Amino acid sequence: MEVFLLWHVRHARFVDGSPTKHRGEDGELVWDEEGGDDLKILGVYSSQQKADERMVAARRLPGFRDEPDCFLVDSYPLDEDR
Repeated sequence: MEVFLLWHVRHARFVDGSPTKHRGEDGELVWDEEGGDDLKILGVYSSQQKADERMVAARRLPGFRDEPDCFLVDSYPLDEDR
């Protein structure tokens, strides 16, 4: 069985006004917690579909709607060592 964790990254703004980098060259979401990015877990779900549904709802909420493309869903197997 797998569980699906839904994350959101609120990227820190640069003091000098430089553009914030949200995604790497490969299109993957990037973040730097030491640089001030705020990584939050929104929930743990039993399916990708449920995580996706929560993501859609969260995109309408204050804070999350400012960075609607900064969500990430990771899947993890239960009861297995990594």
